[in-house]
Amino acid sequence: MTTSLSRIPRTRDAAASVARPRATSRDPRPDHGRPLETEYRPRHPLDLRRTVLYQRHGAGDPTMTVAGAVIWRASRTPLGVATLAIRETHPGVIRAAAWGPGREWALDQLPALCGADDQLGDFDASRHPLIANAHHRNPGIRLSRTDLVFEALASAIFEQKVTGVQAFAAWRRIVTWCGERAPGPTPSPMFAPPTIEGWQYVPSWAWHRAGLEPPQSKAVVRAARRGASIERAVLAADDGEGVDRVLVSQPGIGPWTSAETRIRALGDPDAVSVGDYHLAHEVGYALTGQRVDDDGMLRLLAPWAGQRQRVIRLIGASGVREPRRAHRLHPEDHRNR
Repeated sequence: MTTSLSRIPRTRDAAASVARPRATSRDPRPDHGRPLETEYRPRHPLDLRRTVLYQRHGAGDPTMTVAGAVIWRASRTPLGVATLAIRETHPGVIRAAAWGPGREWALDQLPALCGADDQLGDFDASRHPLIANAHHRNPGIRLSRTDLVFEALASAIFEQKVTGVQAFAAWRRIVTWCGERAPGPTPSPMFAPPTIEGWQYVPSWAWHRAGLEPPQSKAVVRAARRGASIERAVLAADDGEGVDRVLVSQPGIGPWTSAETRIRALGDPDAVSVGDYHLAHEVGYALTGQRVDDDGMLRLLAPWAGQRQRVIRLIGASGVREPRRAHRLHPEDHRNR
């Protein structure tokens, strides 16, 4: 990667970013300043959209949007809020610009966001014809990582035991109401999530009005009280099992939430979200033509141990879907009660 700024070491301690939100952070016209820019040339095929947009939480996510050929991402880095604009100018050439106090960190982390740390290792797609075909047709799908552990953890807690529609709507409301306006000439108002401390001060009425149930909101707040130490322990863990031990030791965090955190924050190629409402059915139908439960899914994925998340991602890219058996669920809205 060539860049107009010196590369800095990636900060692993998020404690420096902890600050209670102030009214000034809600300024609707934050100072754009001059962006820092960089150019990244990946050494592997890269499908930029499918790789980076995996980090988005629904089409209305206030932290990520797409305008034309540009992907915009707002995040709270260890050095402060940052807005990143990414586009592929030519095949194999990624241009990025970043605004805000965390712009240097965001640019330093760009390759990992684009899957540079994702290694195929001994992955053997030929073990199943569907996986082999999907891998051949989608060589640019990489596993993205953000290195923002608490952001990934909080969003995963939002998605516990509810539909995606409910989780994405609650995430959009809380981040917009309690987050910080993203700097830069964003195509629409964008917001970075609250600081780790800021999550602790989200008022109870906001959780309710956002549509998040008390078990999830309480789990976010409890995790935020230990947020900095959780991040340090996760980033110091030797492997996925070590990350699981750190996360599932926290109240309200189970294997599914831990796996989702590993996937988004660390780009873990082996993480499997056991307990997901749909995943086992999708894997079973794609690989055998029949539904399976979680145990059956793990047996089917066992030949790809170490690369199971990659197989799941390729199943998603294959286009094979189990026919819908019933109407889509329409959850009841309790926010006015």
